[in-house]
Amino acid sequence: MTAVNTQTQAATGQARQEPALLPPVDVIEDASGITLYVDMPGVPRDKLDLRVEGDQLAIEAEVVLPVPAGMEATHAEVTLSRYRRLFTLSKELDADKVGAELAQGVLRVRIPKADHAQPRKISVQVK
Repeated sequence: MTAVNTQTQAATGQARQEPALLPPVDVIEDASGITLYVDMPGVPRDKLDLRVEGDQLAIEAEVVLPVPAGMEATHAEVTLSRYRRLFTLSKELDADKVGAELAQGVLRVRIPKADHAQPRKISVQVK
């Protein structure tokens, strides 16, 4: 896939110093752009930070897993409370038109192709 490249936090130098989970991402490309499906269970909307800086798409979020009153966790397999993922966007994509929605622990990010990268039909004149 040439439209979007994953970056590690060490490679960009922009990520926070605290450790974070790397959420799994499915990237689907079609003729009009790409869609990212990011699995982020336990993330409420107010704890999600999605931003574009230059050619970088950054996704950061804080996990909020409520524990019922009077109870405490005796075992936890996930000990980190943050997600972080960085992507480098190609020039084919229009970073000004990024759209996103969060539903049932899955963040859907849609990035359309820029006008110059859209397929277009060329009319041929007969003389």
